[in-house]
Amino acid sequence: MKEQEKAEIKRLSDQLDALNRKEPALLESGDAEKLGALLKEKETLTTEIERLRNVRVQKLSKEAQKLEKLPFNRVITKKEQANMGALKKSVRGLIVVHPMTALGKEMDLKEMTGFAPKPF
Repeated sequence: MKEQEKAEIKRLSDQLDALNRKEPALLESGDAEKLGALLKEKETLTTEIERLRNVRVQKLSKEAQKLEKLPFNRVITKKEQANMGALKKSVRGLIVVHPMTALGKEMDLKEMTGFAPKPF
């Protein structure tokens, strides 16, 4: 679902860019009717892009809130990162968030962090 939303945002952004490139030519020609239609379409595209981005942020926020509710979290050491499979097997319910992912950026993480229902 996330990929579909990203693709839809990209498609709408591309359409908006195309309209932005057409605008100067229409301004020069002085065709008020076409210019009005173009501006109206730009406005609808802009609002739709903003709506889709907000939906995406809300979904991320729900996931971030779920992780914040987990009682234990700590930075994952380099040694643990090297053997992530063993760590995940030893700690049931462990969720690891990388700082470069959208979720990690939203949560302002500086290092790879693990969230779990029990201490680890």
